[in-house]
Amino acid sequence: MTYQKPLLELVNVSKSYVSESEEINPLRGINLKIYEGQFIAVVGRSGSGKTTLLNIMAGLDKPTIGDILIQGSNITAMDENSLTEIRRTTIGFIFQSFGLLPLLSAFENVELPLRISGVEHNERFNRTKEALEIVGLNPRSNHRPYELSGGEQQRVSIARAIVTKPAIILADEPTGELDSTNAESIFGLFKDMVVERGMTIIAATHDSSLLSMADEVKEIRDGALYEVQPADQRYR
Repeated sequence: MTYQKPLLELVNVSKSYVSESEEINPLRGINLKIYEGQFIAVVGRSGSGKTTLLNIMAGLDKPTIGDILIQGSNITAMDENSLTEIRRTTIGFIFQSFGLLPLLSAFENVELPLRISGVEHNERFNRTKEALEIVGLNPRSNHRPYELSGGEQQRVSIARAIVTKPAIILADEPTGELDSTNAESIFGLFKDMVVERGMTIIAATHDSSLLSMADEVKEIRDGALYEVQPADQRYR
């Protein structure tokens, strides 16, 4: 498959801050291109900068130097209103904690971003149903979070992330609170979403057993980003 332009591009991105008079550099001169229909896994030790990297990709944090381009637009130059619009329409978020509203059903949790955006009722219904179908939870759509297993709750959060049809999905330790069976199921779902529906997913994880499902694996080490080769048994 040939791609004309990267969907997401980081150009010489560095991040530094001062903590108790010590300069911390979680990211140093990172260059990265992500294309439509890729599943990228990001690994690294706790505190290595995985979350910082995802936050910068999403415009939730700004790099000290460097540029972030989403669909060719430099988000580092955008004001907060423009960034909010990018996050609302272009990026889907999945977190380690599911973040579901306990009094809403699975359907209502997934529907909520569309309701906030003012999407018309029939379209809202159809898109919510489609998102729940993708994650295999339509039969459980009327259940509240406390009636669902951990794996099912994470699937609801994935459906909520994709219901707005974002160009990019960013997942920060999405299997961190799941057992190995559910974790493998979630990464398998990511793989299916990429292969069957052309979605683009970047997932940070500490679980090396899941990495074989990703198209590429990147490691953050000492602030730099390295490509992990298949022969590297630490991550395969």
